[in-house]
Amino acid sequence: MSLIHIAWRNFCHRALSSFLTTFSLALGVGLVVLVLSVYGVISEAFTRNASVGYNLVVGPKGSPLQLTLNSVFYLSQPIENLPYTEYMEFLPQAERATMVSRFGGDPELAKRDGRYAPFVAGGFAIPLALGDYFGEFRVVGTTPAFFKELKHGPNVDEDFTFRSGRALQDFSTENGYFEAVVGARVAKQMNVTLGEKFYPTHGDPTGHGHELGFTIVGILDPTGTPNDRAAFVNLEGFYLMDGHAKPVETDAESDNDSEDVLDEAIDAEEASDAEEANEGQPESDPNTNTEASANNGVRLIQSDITPEQANNLTDEKQSDEYRLLSIPEREVTSVLIRNGNIMFAPGMQNAINEGIRSQAVAPIGEINKLMNLIVGPLLTALLAITVITCAVAAVGILVSIYNSMNDRRKDIAVMRALGARRTTVTAIIVFESFQVALIGTILGWILAHAAIVMYSGQIEDQTGVQVGFFTTSNYEILVLPLVLALALIAALLPAWSAYRTDVGSNLSA
Repeated sequence: MSLIHIAWRNFCHRALSSFLTTFSLALGVGLVVLVLSVYGVISEAFTRNASVGYNLVVGPKGSPLQLTLNSVFYLSQPIENLPYTEYMEFLPQAERATMVSRFGGDPELAKRDGRYAPFVAGGFAIPLALGDYFGEFRVVGTTPAFFKELKHGPNVDEDFTFRSGRALQDFSTENGYFEAVVGARVAKQMNVTLGEKFYPTHGDPTGHGHELGFTIVGILDPTGTPNDRAAFVNLEGFYLMDGHAKPVETDAESDNDSEDVLDEAIDAEEASDAEEANEGQPESDPNTNTEASANNGVRLIQSDITPEQANNLTDEKQSDEYRLLSIPEREVTSVLIRNGNIMFAPGMQNAINEGIRSQAVAPIGEINKLMNLIVGPLLTALLAITVITCAVAAVGILVSIYNSMNDRRKDIAVMRALGARRTTVTAIIVFESFQVALIGTILGWILAHAAIVMYSGQIEDQTGVQVGFFTTSNYEILVLPLVLALALIAALLPAWSAYRTDVGSNLSA
């Protein structure tokens, strides 16, 4: 009969004691495997989030980490806002001219390329505007380019796909400027479907609700990124909500504020329409500085805009209920930048950071700092918990086997009398300890991963990481050798006691 077989017979002979010892060890190992798996999930989530489709984030001066948390993870609060003209510095002259023509602003802005436009050529600059909430989730004002230009995935080569619906548009005849796309987790937790309308709250999840609502036109497939936790809305609709326009002082030569200018425009248009109906000749009020145009039954009102420029906007069929904000009234929270040539990024970043208003941050660098700041100490704490838990389990093995030695001294004496060596008896005790450690470790691993599978849905909802029964972390493989080593140490005292068992006194007892 082999020594391992004898050790197994001893294990089975003390079935209740052996089971309780093994089960207590399994619970300890299960806890260790569980916390290490949690660490693995956290690490993978951070790794996924580090794979962003842009190389710079531009925002107001302040904490680079706060800018990254706010613009990449949609956490924390915005530092401040940037004037819209800062965003325009990344655009070529043609796009700047279109914006000035469409929104109204300083004509000088339309005469040149943006200061950083050559660095971005071939890439993109996508504005973000934050500050509102849909339930506990952030509302992100952006443009359709967010879904057209950005990629995601481990290799940053995956397009956004939709569980249902489509990406938001700059303007649609059905919803105007008020279209939204929600992430997978937002749709599930807020229980919204395609075609529903939601009303963001201002500044805080419990803040006052806006009167203007956004119609959900798309629900994203899960991406495993912070985009699952955001509701994206049309930037123009975001600007049209109360409290989102930057107050702008009127020109000293003007006697009316912006509302008076708008009223004059409306009055001028009504007067013009009335005269046209009576005389067949349209006229405009020469005393007003704001032009109003009625095309296809839709009124377009823009400050500092010519009738010819207004006619170019008729294809959008803007509602007469809303006036798009002028450039001085607009602000952005941050701008996502991807350089056409990545070699230009350091130079542009330095140029931006030398200014007094903006800063440019490399999000991957900040995410790595965040991992070292949070995940590194977390790993140290988890490894400490692992060692302590395994040590406690080893003490349990020691106590169980050592307490059984008094009942087994006669058996050991008989074995010695039949010719068994001291080393043979010692080896049997060590093998018995190894059996408890091996069975307990395997059972603990199974229990831990069964628990992970039970909560896999919640884990995926919270982190975007898909886990299964055989999903393991890099450190789990160290648990078994660690437990076996501690089991060997725990077996030394009982083995030494068996080694020193006196044959004569125990046989006569």
